[in-house]
Amino acid sequence: MALGRAGKPEAANRIAGRAWWALRDEHPAEAQRINALMHGLVKLPSGHGATTEERMPTAELELDVRMEVPARRHELIFDTYERLAAGGAFTLINDHDPKPLYYQFAAEHEGQFTWDYLEQGPEVWKVRIGRVP
Repeated sequence: MALGRAGKPEAANRIAGRAWWALRDEHPAEAQRINALMHGLVKLPSGHGATTEERMPTAELELDVRMEVPARRHELIFDTYERLAAGGAFTLINDHDPKPLYYQFAAEHEGQFTWDYLEQGPEVWKVRIGRVP
């Protein structure tokens, strides 16, 4: 968090994403604490977003996690991603900026996914998440 408060929330989230990935299987409680930290980091001011070029929405699968308990959301999202065929995508619908999820994807699937914001709040965030062909 100190790195984030020092004006480097993007760097802090990249580090936290790697820590989450390393801990998630053998130390899930610690990984959940890292996840909470990442959600706090995204509320800090940042110079740029973690997006790629914006694309138009398509008639792909939509995964709305707003009614899911927070502990279940990431599991559903990663399960949906794992089921995608190469070149496939889905639209995530969330009630807050899912930027911590971006860093978790970056830690676990570096270079293998796309991330395009379609809508950025304040009530609803929509992100198109794809599997690179």
